[in-house]
Amino acid sequence: MKNRDFPIVCVTPKAELSLRKGHPWVYGEEITEEFGEITNGGLCDVVSKKGAYLGTGLVSLESKIRVRVLSANPNEKFTPAFWERRIRYALDYRRSVMGADFSACRLVFGEADGLPGFTADKFSDIIVIQVLSYGMEKIKDILCSALVKVLGEYGETVRGIYERNDVALRENEGLPQQKGWYEGLPHSGETFTYITENGIKYKVDFENGQKTGFFLDQKYNRRAVAQTAKGRRVLDCFTHTGSFALNAAAGGAEKVTAVDISETALMQAKENAELNDLADKIDFVCADVFDLLTELEKKGGKPYDYIILDPPAFTKSRKTVKNAERGYKEINYRAMKLLPRGGWLATCSCSHFMKSELFEKMLLSAAADAQVQLKTVEARQQSKDHPVLMNVPETDYLNFYIFQVV
Repeated sequence: MKNRDFPIVCVTPKAELSLRKGHPWVYGEEITEEFGEITNGGLCDVVSKKGAYLGTGLVSLESKIRVRVLSANPNEKFTPAFWERRIRYALDYRRSVMGADFSACRLVFGEADGLPGFTADKFSDIIVIQVLSYGMEKIKDILCSALVKVLGEYGETVRGIYERNDVALRENEGLPQQKGWYEGLPHSGETFTYITENGIKYKVDFENGQKTGFFLDQKYNRRAVAQTAKGRRVLDCFTHTGSFALNAAAGGAEKVTAVDISETALMQAKENAELNDLADKIDFVCADVFDLLTELEKKGGKPYDYIILDPPAFTKSRKTVKNAERGYKEINYRAMKLLPRGGWLATCSCSHFMKSELFEKMLLSAAADAQVQLKTVEARQQSKDHPVLMNVPETDYLNFYIFQVV
């Protein structure tokens, strides 16, 4: 089938089934034939073994994901108006679901918004983008222009767009790592800004902070902790820049201890605590969480009645899931042993390879070993600005639970 000038790739029946179910990726080994000149970052039509049209997508010649399908409409025209429409859909959705929280949220979440390999976060009047696919890199100017245009229609001022393309995944696409101001627009020289989330102020270092500068996906999970922390002695593990600790303190916790192995992160956490007049309610400890939990258990006693576990992703591939499961079990087991009966545990994982079923199985095993039972208070996901597209399981990556130990 060929109804326009795009080159064509023919795919296996397995890939056809996946595409018909709505998953947008075609892997290199799933392509059986190619017709026409396939160019890196260009568009191609995808067809079945029998020639049935399945969709049109962007090509990445150096990636395992060879084609990222954008649309299954054979009459679609991929003009700047198409990309602006995708940006507008994404931003309109955030305005609908985030309300007042639109000032600091994820504006574009890759595949979930039909813009595979493109992320945009809003931190007040700064937009931070991350471009992880070759095709998105080629149309970056169109996307940035559309972001500024649509935000302007909402009355939102953009002080500048900053690129956080300092990630190894770009090398899989044949793209260099880099970070810095997007030069297609005027910008401010300062590489930090301030946001307010759940009534708490944060200084966001979008040049050097992890990912795009701040983890927006736990916004409402932090609020859930704040609502359950009143009067409790809280241990916030892997505190990073202090967000869970700050929410617990603001929620009326009796005392909060915030732990991280990074001195730099703790300095930022202390600065955020001072911003919110909460420094006297939080102790900051530089330590390895695994070692600290073991030491606390050896000392005996129950110094905390609320423990928060927000570790970095222990696995970024299927090959390391078993090792990750052991790591998650270790810290959760130690936390359960430390908590008194009636104590509270907030725990999470942030890798889509750690499926909720596997995470819950791990928690049950840890609870059995710790000789406790877990009463589920809440089971949550990432915030609504990181929407889960049901037919793309990779967009579902954050498991978050609050339990009472009984």
